[in-house]
Amino acid sequence: GMYRLSLATVSFLALAATAHATDGKAVYGKWLTESGSAVVEIADCGDGTPCGTIIRLVNADETVLDTENPDPEMAKKPLVGAPMLWGFKPKSDKWSSGKIYNAENGKTYKSKLELQDDGTLKVKGCVGPICQGQIWTAVP
Repeated sequence: GMYRLSLATVSFLALAATAHATDGKAVYGKWLTESGSAVVEIADCGDGTPCGTIIRLVNADETVLDTENPDPEMAKKPLVGAPMLWGFKPKSDKWSSGKIYNAENGKTYKSKLELQDDGTLKVKGCVGPICQGQIWTAVP
């Protein structure tokens, strides 16, 4: 009895963990970028997929503008509040086919998000087949 029960519990927990990751909420929250320069809040875009917005700049003036943005309207706006992640599609336990905006050069890349077992978030930006990953840490 006891053994069978614990096995059932384990498989149920595994199932719950997988469901949690694919429903996107696992990646929701506030994250410090790998460089430590910005805090990005990931929340529901309104369609059940994650969208990331820059909510705080760590070592810069909050009034810094998104000057590299190719959109002239966006370039006049503060970087705080700028969209950084959007357009993701669920793929097993991660989000893929999204976009990530790099404010340093004003370019947008393909992106993937994957919650790691240790609670960090792996954020990838891809140019063609070349993907570079960053590890973002949760901000309490």
